[in-house]
Amino acid sequence: MRVLVLNPGSSTLKAALVLAESGEVLADDTIEWQAGQDGAAAMVAMAIEGLSSDTAEAVGYRVVHGGSRYQASSAVDAALLSAVEELDELAPLHNRRAASVMRAAIQLLPDLAHVACFDTAFHADLPEAAQRYALPSEWVERWGVRRYGFHGLSVTWAVRRASELLGRPREDLALVVAHLGSGCSVTAVNGGRSVDTSMGFTPYEGLMMGTRAGSVDPGILLRLAADGMSADELADGLGHRSGLVAIAGTSDVREIERRATAGDGAARLAVDMFVRRAAACIAAAATSLPRIDALVFTGGIGEHSHLVRAAIVRRLGCLGGIPGDVRDADADAVLANGQASVLVVQAREDRVIAEEVAAWLQP
Repeated sequence: MRVLVLNPGSSTLKAALVLAESGEVLADDTIEWQAGQDGAAAMVAMAIEGLSSDTAEAVGYRVVHGGSRYQASSAVDAALLSAVEELDELAPLHNRRAASVMRAAIQLLPDLAHVACFDTAFHADLPEAAQRYALPSEWVERWGVRRYGFHGLSVTWAVRRASELLGRPREDLALVVAHLGSGCSVTAVNGGRSVDTSMGFTPYEGLMMGTRAGSVDPGILLRLAADGMSADELADGLGHRSGLVAIAGTSDVREIERRATAGDGAARLAVDMFVRRAAACIAAAATSLPRIDALVFTGGIGEHSHLVRAAIVRRLGCLGGIPGDVRDADADAVLANGQASVLVVQAREDRVIAEEVAAWLQP
């Protein structure tokens, strides 16, 4: 089955034509979102034309937030589109764009099946102690406040590839998966199940990211709100003007690394802060596991930045069992072996989505 996979992220629209059975990518493209506008219809049309998608048999979408209602892949219909848009406040960098992409693709490819796959689904069965916030119960009942977790499609693939690279069944593995990209998260996976994750009610929580702050003292936000800052202004600051871009002036890690190596103080500080937060979240995730069999890096930064990977691993030396030195690699590989192994895995949400679409259509 040939599946057109559309993955609207916070900074790009990724499109790929994928053979569901083998995962072979027949064609792919990545289009940058235009600043100040959505442009979903034009971008989807461009992707469809560039991928010769007239041979596609179905369309699959990555949707970041499915809330408590969507915990498995589902057909795209009016109710689903409405629900995805309603959750936009919880994933403002992603859900609105996902809904726009789905609407545009349905208009352009009306005769195909359209299936949404949710990043939150992998974390649907988080243990209650990991899922629950220590907040008033009426907040839970009225607003559904809980830890949802994200990057589930990426983690699904990382766990599968870790099993293959280590030659061990996933049911026997205790893993920490660090998805480091424009958005960043860490997930503890025990026996193939998510048992803890750094992102929470929204994709704002946890690690320092490209343009997102990650976890901050909520008192800061209360103080700014008390001084008259609106919810929209807070959202803009937290989602678009924080993280790496706030410290180094850019979220391009390759540029930051070049500047840091050349002695740029702001770039060096950005790297140090990013590494410090990532290592802390990895260490915290490890406490939810009986042991660590492997630390798996994935996502754009996790896959391509040896400098960041090596610096994170060095900071984790205090835990014991994680090798202090890791080799570089450009493809899926075991970077170091010890009591716990260190792996790098290319993110393949496209393959997971294609497989889920095929399974949904041919149960």
